[in-house]
Amino acid sequence: MTYKLLALLLIIFLSPFIGGLYGVLHDQLTYTISPEYYTRFKFYQFGLWEEGQVRAEGHRLNAAVVGFLATWWMGIPIGIIIGAVGLLQKNAKRMLTVSFRAMGIVMVVALLTGLLGLAVGYTFENGEGWWLPEKLVYRKDFIAVGSMHNYSYLGGLVGLVAGIIYMGYRKRRYDKIDQQSDTSIL
Repeated sequence: MTYKLLALLLIIFLSPFIGGLYGVLHDQLTYTISPEYYTRFKFYQFGLWEEGQVRAEGHRLNAAVVGFLATWWMGIPIGIIIGAVGLLQKNAKRMLTVSFRAMGIVMVVALLTGLLGLAVGYTFENGEGWWLPEKLVYRKDFIAVGSMHNYSYLGGLVGLVAGIIYMGYRKRRYDKIDQQSDTSIL
């Protein structure tokens, strides 16, 4: 049990960094689609720029900072839940393998759900009910990226459920293999 406890602590410790890395990559993509979403909204929201300040340099780096700050904290509950479910695995090595694969599932589902949000933003969102800065040049891109961000958080929750289902599947599969191995020895 000691190794599994260490594995749990490792999962929980690394989860905010994994969540933050997801956010960095996510926001590099969304910055490419709508720089205005950052230069007119997110950089101010996260205190990277003072209101009214406009600069030509450092946007991508600032987008990476926003991405990390917006998502690192999601890694904590996801890591705690996945780590706790991972304790059901037979040993620490299996626990780590299954848990980190489950985190990969969470990220893939979050990305796919976010891409759905991007499509919804372009297709159905007209900006009604949205806060939109004045003098937006690329309004539809701004709305679509905002929609992608919102859907991505939902995707994190859906991905967590998918990751847990995967972990249950792997547990049953490994248990079956272990049983077959035990009976073949007899």
